[in-house]
Amino acid sequence: MRAALRTLSLALVVGYSAPVSAQSVGTGGNMVLVADKVFMTGADTLVAQGRVEALQGDVRIRATKIVYDGVRNKATVSGPIYLEQGDYVRILADFAELDTGFQNALLKSARIVLDQQLQMATTQLSRVDGRYNVLHKAKISSCRVCDDGEPPLWQIRAQRVVHDQEEQQIYFDHAQFRVLDIPIFYFPQLRLPDPTLKRASGFLIPKFHQNSELGFGVKVPYFLTLGPHRDLTLTPYIGANTTTLEYRYRQAYRNGAIELEGAISDDSIHPDQPRHYLFGEGAFTLRNDYILSFDVKYASDDAYLLDYDYSDLDRLNSDLTVARTKRDENTRFALLHVQSLRSDEDNDTIPSIMTVAETERRFFPDRIGGEARLNLELHSHFRQSTSPIDGPDIDPFSGPFADGRDVARATASLWWRRNWTLKNGLQTGVTSEVVFDGIKTSQDTVFEGTEAQLTPSFAAHMRYPMSRVSANGVTQVLEPLAQIGWSGGDPLIGSVPNEESTRVEFDEGNLLSLSRFPSGDRRERGATAAIGVNWARFDPDGWQAHFSIGQVYHKTAHADFTQSSGLSGTRSDLLMAGQISTQNGLSVMARGLFDWSGGLDKASARIGWANSKVSLDASVVWLEADPVEDRTTRMAEWVLDGRYRLHRNWSALADWRYDVASSNSVEAGLGLEYRNECVKIGLSVSRNFTTSATVQPSTDIGLTVALLGFSVRSADKSYNRTCRN
Repeated sequence: MRAALRTLSLALVVGYSAPVSAQSVGTGGNMVLVADKVFMTGADTLVAQGRVEALQGDVRIRATKIVYDGVRNKATVSGPIYLEQGDYVRILADFAELDTGFQNALLKSARIVLDQQLQMATTQLSRVDGRYNVLHKAKISSCRVCDDGEPPLWQIRAQRVVHDQEEQQIYFDHAQFRVLDIPIFYFPQLRLPDPTLKRASGFLIPKFHQNSELGFGVKVPYFLTLGPHRDLTLTPYIGANTTTLEYRYRQAYRNGAIELEGAISDDSIHPDQPRHYLFGEGAFTLRNDYILSFDVKYASDDAYLLDYDYSDLDRLNSDLTVARTKRDENTRFALLHVQSLRSDEDNDTIPSIMTVAETERRFFPDRIGGEARLNLELHSHFRQSTSPIDGPDIDPFSGPFADGRDVARATASLWWRRNWTLKNGLQTGVTSEVVFDGIKTSQDTVFEGTEAQLTPSFAAHMRYPMSRVSANGVTQVLEPLAQIGWSGGDPLIGSVPNEESTRVEFDEGNLLSLSRFPSGDRRERGATAAIGVNWARFDPDGWQAHFSIGQVYHKTAHADFTQSSGLSGTRSDLLMAGQISTQNGLSVMARGLFDWSGGLDKASARIGWANSKVSLDASVVWLEADPVEDRTTRMAEWVLDGRYRLHRNWSALADWRYDVASSNSVEAGLGLEYRNECVKIGLSVSRNFTTSATVQPSTDIGLTVALLGFSVRSADKSYNRTCRN
């Protein structure tokens, strides 16, 4: 109550006894003083002593003494002084003289801290018009400065520094960049953004590379703002054997955004032609809840992306899509393009252009109950070749294949399902579907023509979930499930080529499906049955586990199910899948198909572990040899990506990709990173072991140095050093 009365009385004194100071410059508000002791000396001088605080707009000052001169409209402040402006500016000083609006000031032995990152120390600081902070004989650094006399890791010394708070820029005159107080570079003039600025034109962090194919080179990116909604980054890459210009363009619109990135190169690998690539993506909202999106990927040759380490993709998928998703509707119109970078694939003889138009509507019929869905789809894919016969294939297992075969398909389906829950907890249901597929094949002397099929299907399923809760709050759920089904109609095997259903995935998601083929050119026929069990465990402490096992039975084997699909024959492989996650950041996921002779046809697993010291991601894929899927030998591969924090400021990084089947590494990399509150240094070494007709093995060494504090966020305070007592 005493402090509140003191604040109110002092505000009245400033507002009425000293009319010259009643209105603050530029803010239109009154200055409010709070102090242990306040008194007047003469008619125009106000003195506040003790724990003094002055507030004006977004500025707050704490000091030991403030003397206000009403005649000169000035306030003299004795320190130690602590000034705050907004959430980003902190100023410490020994002495200050300022006007009541805090717009103009003179501070002695001052230090400015911006966004808790960058500090600027000076013998004299002048504040002009509430916008500029002018420092004379200044030292600037984002490193922690201790009182032990040791210099910071890096600093900038300048005769004069101007900080423009409105433009969020820092200007230096006669600046020296020093490392451990040793001059390294001299700049007559220098401009850098302050930490509060999100976007500003200027040079970014350079990167140094040593590549066994391209030689030693340096990348110097330049960021150019083109207004508040777009920007362009140009990165010249000058190397011993390459001259490259990389670019990235971004633009935001009222209803969407786009981003384009790419590069163009002139190098010694392909000296007779320029090399380039373009990746682009964007999305826009349209009327009636439609969204237009595009994703463009293109490369001038098969090896360009790997040579420059831009991407390890071996197929570039592009699409232009208009889609709408609602609660009871999903509609999509898409134009797709595929460019293969694989040495054993010819872009003229693979389906490179595809068009898709599909819609699915969901409704709930009142008379029969349940849920119904109507699906309509048009699909076509084209090859650039016009040959109607099979040419000399590189792969001897591809079968009858017309180099220019084009296929168009129309599909219409009506699906209905209804579920019931009985009193004992048993869940039952029935599913029925009628599907029409019309397929037209052209430019193929073997399959030329139009074929159609009608596929009625029916299935009945059962689930019996059971749960148990232990005394410590752990919940376990056990759910047996089963389904019997039937699909009619005559298959199109032999009259329609298998173009879209060559790769079939059998997993816990389609265990109870009516057809497990990914597309309508193939459908399951005859009587089927499926059984399985799901188990889950939920621990309140964060430990969770899920496990599923299942199997499918067919009365008659389907010829288009390959051996590695797990569905060939009348009895499928045993499907096993599970995942575990713990409260300490460990997660394990695995899935496998086991045949009844004890073999493993297909398996995948992933292990992830993330905490304050370790970040690990490891995965393995296992595919047994399957000539029908163009795999003459077993494929097995390990992928490892990890990061380990050796010390507060040191981290080790590693990535490794290993081909188990051939016992050869595909690629590997090691990195070492040092980071504290003011600098980030990274050293990396990577090796690409890939060898083909277009790609040669290469080694790349990279070095990056980043000064943190100049608009480079350093939010993780765990890297900050501490001062010794």
